[in-house]
Amino acid sequence: MDDDDVSVPDSPSSESGTLSPDALERQRASLQTYLKALPYECEPLEDMQAKLELIVGRICICAETKNWLVLTTWDGMLQCWLLMRYPMPKTTRAKLTHLYYELCLVPGIEPRVMRSWADMLSRLICNKPDSRRKLDAADLELPWRPLWRVLQKELWPKKRTHDSSRNVVNILLFVAEQCRRYYPASEIPDMLSEFLPMLTKDTVLTMVPVLTSFVPPTHAHLYLPMVFKIWEAFNSSLIDDRFVELCGELAEEHVAGHLGEVGPEGAAEWKTVGIWSDAEWTFLIGKALGSMNVPVGATRGASTTAGHADTMADKQSLRIKKLINRSSALAKLIVYSMSLDGPVRTDSTSNPGTPSSEGYLAGSRALDSLDKLITSVESFFHPSNYGVWSLNLTHFVQRLMAEFAKRWKDEQQPSCKTPVTRRLTPEIRRNFIVILRTPILLSMFSKDPFTISYSQAAMRSMALLEPNLVMPEILDRAYSGLEVVNETHRTTAVMTMLSAVALPLVSERLYLGGQKHVVPLLELCIPGIDLNDPVKTVCATMFISSIVQHIKIADVSMHQFGVDLTSDAPAEDIMDVDGVLPAGVDSPGMPTLSREEERALARESTAGFADWVTSLFRRVLALFENLPEEGGKKGTTGGKMEEAVLKAIKGSLDTVCLHLSDSLFDLVLKLVFDYASTNAKSNAVRAFGQLVSCLARVRPEKTVDKFLPYCIAQIQEELKHGASSIRTTSTHEAVPSDTTLHWNMSILRGCFGYGGATILKYKDQLLGLVSLLVEKTKSERGYTGTGRLINRILHSAATIYTVNSRYVNPAEWDSPEFNRNLTLHWGKMLDPDDAEVTWHVPSHDEIELVLEILDKIAAPALDKVEALLETSGKWDNVARNDFCRYLHAARSVWGGLSTFLLLGHKEVVNPCLNEDVEVPELLVEPLDVKAGFVLTDPSSPQYQRAFAHRARFGALVHRAANVLQESEGEDHIDAVIGVSRAIDVYLLEYAMTRSNFESLTKAYRQARDSNRVWPKQKENSRVVFLKRAQVYNAGRLYMHALYRRRDALDDQLLENLIEMSLSQYTRVRRHAQAVLHNACGYFVRSTRFTLPYLFRALEKKADPDRMKGALYILWNKGTAAYALADINFNGQYLQSLLECQHQEKPSVQKLVASVAQDALVYLNEESCHTDAFTEDITGVLQSLEELKGEFSSGIVDQNILLAAAAKCEARIALKNQRYLETVNTVLEIAERPTTHWRYVQFALRFLYGLLRRDFAPPPAVAAFFLQQSISPHTTIRVTAQKAVVRVCAHIKIRTFSRSNEQLWLDEWANPLRRDIAINDPEEFLRHHGQPGYSPEQLGNLRVDKFETGFLAWTPTVKAYQAVPEGASAFQWEEPSIPILQAMSKVMDQDNFFTVLALLWGQESMKNTTTPELRAENVTFMKSIAKMFEHEKLDAILDTIDPLLADGDRYKQRSGAELLAGLSRGSKHWPKQHADYLWSWITARLDRIYAQMKPDTISFWENLLSEQLVDRDPRRTEPLVKWILSLPLEFHGDSAFAMSKSLSIFNILVDCLDLRFLPLANQYINLFLDNADTGYAEARCALHTRGFRTIRSQIAQNVYAIITIQWRPLYPSALEFVSACTTSHDPLHIREARHIARISQIVSQLPGWKEERLPPPRVSQSQYDKVGLTLLQWVWDFAHGPQAPLIFPYIIVMLPEIIRMSELNDSSELQTYSSAVLYVLSAVTPPPEYIEVIADNFINAIKSSTSWRIRVNALPTLIVFFYRNLLSMSSGLVLRLMNVLQECLSDENIEVREMASKMLSGVVRCSQRQSIIPLKDRFVTMLRRTRLPNRRDPTYADSLRSLHSAILGVCALIESFPYSVESWMPPLTEVLANHATDPVPISTTIRKCASEFKKVYLLIVLQDTWHKDQLAFNEDQLQSLSTMLVGTSYCTSTRLGFVLTDHTLTPPAPDA
Repeated sequence: MDDDDVSVPDSPSSESGTLSPDALERQRASLQTYLKALPYECEPLEDMQAKLELIVGRICICAETKNWLVLTTWDGMLQCWLLMRYPMPKTTRAKLTHLYYELCLVPGIEPRVMRSWADMLSRLICNKPDSRRKLDAADLELPWRPLWRVLQKELWPKKRTHDSSRNVVNILLFVAEQCRRYYPASEIPDMLSEFLPMLTKDTVLTMVPVLTSFVPPTHAHLYLPMVFKIWEAFNSSLIDDRFVELCGELAEEHVAGHLGEVGPEGAAEWKTVGIWSDAEWTFLIGKALGSMNVPVGATRGASTTAGHADTMADKQSLRIKKLINRSSALAKLIVYSMSLDGPVRTDSTSNPGTPSSEGYLAGSRALDSLDKLITSVESFFHPSNYGVWSLNLTHFVQRLMAEFAKRWKDEQQPSCKTPVTRRLTPEIRRNFIVILRTPILLSMFSKDPFTISYSQAAMRSMALLEPNLVMPEILDRAYSGLEVVNETHRTTAVMTMLSAVALPLVSERLYLGGQKHVVPLLELCIPGIDLNDPVKTVCATMFISSIVQHIKIADVSMHQFGVDLTSDAPAEDIMDVDGVLPAGVDSPGMPTLSREEERALARESTAGFADWVTSLFRRVLALFENLPEEGGKKGTTGGKMEEAVLKAIKGSLDTVCLHLSDSLFDLVLKLVFDYASTNAKSNAVRAFGQLVSCLARVRPEKTVDKFLPYCIAQIQEELKHGASSIRTTSTHEAVPSDTTLHWNMSILRGCFGYGGATILKYKDQLLGLVSLLVEKTKSERGYTGTGRLINRILHSAATIYTVNSRYVNPAEWDSPEFNRNLTLHWGKMLDPDDAEVTWHVPSHDEIELVLEILDKIAAPALDKVEALLETSGKWDNVARNDFCRYLHAARSVWGGLSTFLLLGHKEVVNPCLNEDVEVPELLVEPLDVKAGFVLTDPSSPQYQRAFAHRARFGALVHRAANVLQESEGEDHIDAVIGVSRAIDVYLLEYAMTRSNFESLTKAYRQARDSNRVWPKQKENSRVVFLKRAQVYNAGRLYMHALYRRRDALDDQLLENLIEMSLSQYTRVRRHAQAVLHNACGYFVRSTRFTLPYLFRALEKKADPDRMKGALYILWNKGTAAYALADINFNGQYLQSLLECQHQEKPSVQKLVASVAQDALVYLNEESCHTDAFTEDITGVLQSLEELKGEFSSGIVDQNILLAAAAKCEARIALKNQRYLETVNTVLEIAERPTTHWRYVQFALRFLYGLLRRDFAPPPAVAAFFLQQSISPHTTIRVTAQKAVVRVCAHIKIRTFSRSNEQLWLDEWANPLRRDIAINDPEEFLRHHGQPGYSPEQLGNLRVDKFETGFLAWTPTVKAYQAVPEGASAFQWEEPSIPILQAMSKVMDQDNFFTVLALLWGQESMKNTTTPELRAENVTFMKSIAKMFEHEKLDAILDTIDPLLADGDRYKQRSGAELLAGLSRGSKHWPKQHADYLWSWITARLDRIYAQMKPDTISFWENLLSEQLVDRDPRRTEPLVKWILSLPLEFHGDSAFAMSKSLSIFNILVDCLDLRFLPLANQYINLFLDNADTGYAEARCALHTRGFRTIRSQIAQNVYAIITIQWRPLYPSALEFVSACTTSHDPLHIREARHIARISQIVSQLPGWKEERLPPPRVSQSQYDKVGLTLLQWVWDFAHGPQAPLIFPYIIVMLPEIIRMSELNDSSELQTYSSAVLYVLSAVTPPPEYIEVIADNFINAIKSSTSWRIRVNALPTLIVFFYRNLLSMSSGLVLRLMNVLQECLSDENIEVREMASKMLSGVVRCSQRQSIIPLKDRFVTMLRRTRLPNRRDPTYADSLRSLHSAILGVCALIESFPYSVESWMPPLTEVLANHATDPVPISTTIRKCASEFKKVYLLIVLQDTWHKDQLAFNEDQLQSLSTMLVGTSYCTSTRLGFVLTDHTLTPPAPDA
């Protein structure tokens, strides 16, 4: 039960930070509604405060003694305390939050522990969307820098020590997001100064999430302008997600402006639309349209290239993941930006979707934008237009409705701070719902359940906000959908939709006019209950439940009551609603009636209830008769679907029976009894029992009176004649002759479960019957049925449960007043305080009855079991059967008594404490709260009697387990499983299990949410408050189930369970293991208790089945996590696994492999450090001191603290000692000569996982790693190499760290490191930003990486001192010297490097055509080179030399990997050695270059890239010079040779990045000069690799250089931020440096076009070559993250690109140019370019002499228009419409038809206001134009004019594909007149008519045809037919016939 279950109103008082008295009072009042609902006294506030103090005190002790793992167990206790919902003062909550914040920042803590702290932090703040925050910004202030410091290590981890599965970065960002509100706003400039200099083109995807996670939501004006400027400069879907979410949150946060929580200084100022300026809003709404992802035009794929651009990012930034619900953020953004902020649009107000130039819809700009947005995507909601976008669209609308309802309701509250002028108005509300109504009505028939469920949720909100607008539409569809039951999809959609709007349908308060439909709709639902269609049945029952839960089913019609119709209700009940519905909302079929008439109709309709109820029950009974036979392992009825149907029917009948009036209840009871007494169906035994339980739940007494005597008689009769006498102990098919017995037993079970008092009435008969059943039922089915009956009887008598869950309070249900005006009270909602919760609390007599059952049923059964145990060795079938039966009976008794006894304090015999290092008082204890237990006083006689029975049961079960263990045989399996189940009941059927608590909570939430309009709604149905009380009671019980102690008997039973878990029989093992895992979740230290037994089972000579059992338990996640974190068992766990080699059985070995693999997750360097933590924790200690001030002085028990502190040192010493022992043991096993290679692999992985940065491993371990790195087994070799890399990295960081904190935060510094202050960036770049230097300029500092300098420079940049000649620069730490010596020894023996090279040079198993360089090999070699420097240089070079020249490409690769690692690792070598290495490499570069072949070039490229990336070119000077000296040819003979040098040059450009700037202009000109390369298809003999063409190389290089040159640098971050406010283009994305050069090339293109060569040599033309290079460049650019930079160039090139698209003789040019035109629409252009691009298209279409250009340009223009629809000015739209109309009259028919198609799309998605003027224009044109004789010279022009007008009319008709608008029917007559005109007119008309026919079928589908056909008169239907057939002679009105006869042959749903 989360904290949002009921909102606890908190608000800071005037003295901020303290809880004002009234706020605390409100919290207490809220708690009181919970406590009042319980049937027992609860703890006063003082007691719970004391419990909180104890918990916090323990947390303080654990934190002070750095005992983190024990601290996490007390976190759990704090969570339990919060679950009790007692108020916590704000100051306490704030200080606890601060403590957990500080805990999350402790370095070197295991991620699992950190995650639990982050979770606790978020629970304390309660920052969930839609719930009330527990802390405001004024209550808590947190520092952000410490978190940023810790986060940096995770954002940019060191490559060699990084673990790719690590997720800490997301945990820390989550913490930042939760806390950003509490960072002081004054820190925003500092944050920006810190973050922005680190934002570069490469890190943008890392820094944007950081930025949005840290900046506080106040003072948004400080960073919003900057957000928009960065946003528009990058093409990235991830950035879109983050910024959309930020904007959504800000819109909501600042909706109240200066009056909001943040006050005048922190509030965002109101601008044109909410807090957004005009330009910002246009940008945002454009992003919203792009997010809809609908396909437009020829492109059916994604609507943007942003997703593709993100895939090009580095892996590091893609590790930052967050599930962002973009639909939700956009909905917030739009809804919270709405207000009355513009002139109201006067015309077409009743028809949204028809914008006009004057004013805005309902006076709201945001609403107007939403209208345009929804209009543009409306057609995509239709089921026939279903696709991946459907879910996205309906989810967006659902979120819009949810946010709107939330805001609307918020603004109705007196506490709302939003000024009245900025609030939503009724007019906005009405228009908002009208806009969304059509899409939702369309998508309610969608094809997938998720889309439908979103539609329903949206419809529900609409119906609750504006029922008059939506309910008539829904009811319209409901009748037609339910009347045609054979169209399943429609019927189910309608029924689920009706379930969603059940509340407004039944409640007059919400919607007058729905009540009279209730009974007819319920009647129409009954045929839906049909076993052949399970889905429809579930939907029908769901509808019945959702309606009936809000009404009393009773006949109150006139003939029943004879009421006077006029005096309906007392005056105060009548709501102030006008008698007549608002004008204009009633639909044609819904006449408006007065309130009195509506009430009378509703009342009269109730006369049908009696018939409906009987037909419902008859239908259900008929369904029962057709069920499949019961059977299977679990005794289910049929498969999953049948079970789901039965569950749905049970739930529905439960609700129906509950709400029946007395007379109808008696009617149903008689009907069911008659059926029960005349039938006994073997297939419906369970189902019928459930049906009876529905009746018994409502009126237990009546039901029991009716059934009990009959059933008892029948059962006795059946038993007398031998029913259930065949002895069985396992599940089996029921014997047919037992059917009557099972039938009556099932009915009896149904009678009990509720109504404890009823049982007393029949006490003696029941006891007699149960005794008889226990004695006589010998089949498994019989005695388990008896057990369930006992269980139900005890549950009824001995449990506290709610009764009478009707929708009104019991007193009201029977009151005459209520029954007289019944329909008025339908759908009544209550406040929490008004809901009476009624409970069954066991009386003294019921308790006595339970004790009597224990005496008379349980005790004798146990006596029998005891007697049988004496003879266990000689059992036959009879004895086994008796044992199982009697044990089952005893077990069933205790299964029904989970809350009967409160088990008090236990004597713990074996606490499993490690006395040396643990303090017993720090073991968690259960939260002792009052809960619904029956017997709680250990001194009372009743308690003692019951306790003795329970103890005897437990002891006997233990004895049985021991006895059976000795004589275990195959025929005892059922008996053993019986014992295992009995142990389960004894240990775990206590209080409340986790799964039951969770399912109750889930049911409560679903019920609560189904009636809420908004999250903070207090009033709800009474049922919900009953469920809430149940959950609260269950939560209190759950506290007793958790953290239970173990007494001696519990331990013995656990031992029995362990023994069974190791049984040789799989069935026994599985069952016992499940019980054991469960028990370990509830009993403290039970896992630690079980581990020794499990390890013993893995010892040598153990039985393989016992081993399997033990391995399966150890494999369990909880067990493994606990064992591997335990100080003593960690090593034992690993050792036991490694010692399993003795067992040869393959199944055991496979299991060992799985367990070992999964154990690796828990082996990380932090897991060891967490338990042996020694660092300072200043921040945590400070927050602890503050927290202690909240409580009494004795909060921390000093004795416990001293004891814990004393054991702290011992714990750390023991942990480190155990660690060393473990490492040595694992190594010893791995080095044994007898160890199998697979176990060597396990050991190696364990040792790798056990490496610690704060601890030098034994030298033997390092030597072992190095030996295994030349193992012939690849998997071993790879792990060993990784381990060597990590050992070396750890030596380095230990050497360089001055403190443990530096070690864990990666803040250690290389002694060679120097920080260069950036005072003058120009000067700095002159010294360090050049591609090459003269010898005197070299200097002695090297800057390897520029991680800044894009927007601004960080204050300093990291550099390294160059190492001079002489000795090594480093002295490795003392403890690691032996490690290095041991490693050196390994490398010196047996030509180590030769073997290594040989293994690396083996042919790969993966059959790749081009081998790539393997990063792990390079890193391995690099680590060796870094550690040992030049020591092994000669040996390595001698190994590499022959490999470089080897003809085998795999050996070449092996040499390349050795060389790459060696040279990369020589970064800090002394100068003489580094120079020697580089001279060796330089001498071989030409040879390597010559060696590069198509199948080897990729790894040589990798090698070069590896040398150059992130390296100062002064370190690789020979290589840089060599690359720059390579000839860049473009017109040579060998395509491959040219491509090779270009590709290498491209690598240099990428790696030099900023340093390439001095050469950039020179080379970009070179590339552009050679854009006419002839090697277009240079796949020349490279088809194997599809090697990039020369042209693509040129394009790539130009792209790379332009992106390098883009550096909008500012002196400081804050100057950049202020430039974002003042400058139009602070990021210079509109500045194109090379525009002149590109313009010059473009200006030459027309000339070259004239000179094109004829085919087939056309591709060699200058025009084609240059054109394709430019297109390739644009294409590459548009798909990259810097795509917006391309637009200035595009503007220049666009006219020419459009002209290229017409060239038929060059398919490549045509394809590329069309693709580029489409891709233009997939990137958001800067706003000022939109008009320019569109005008370019329009001018091309207008001025072009080629019709092909017009045909190609039209669709691309429309796609561009659609994608930028909301940014288009009205003038531009006018020009577009004009050009389309001109094209309609084009001489070329293809252009005309294309224009018609485009016009239809444009009108549909945005220009609906132009329809009437266009229609008038086309009709006038048709009337004016007469077609002369064919010989007439004007014939062709007239035909063209006519065709143009006809195309225009058809475009208008086709623009509304899913509806018939009022202006359409007259057009059919216009078209029909021309149906016989010459081609192409007649064909156009026929095509239009056939399209309309298809559409008509869809209209029929969505149930609007009965309305739509009324729009046509007889003549118009005739005209439609004429259009289709093309002649006026046919008078059969065929289409009319088809339409009116539709119901006879409805089309398929997918028509």
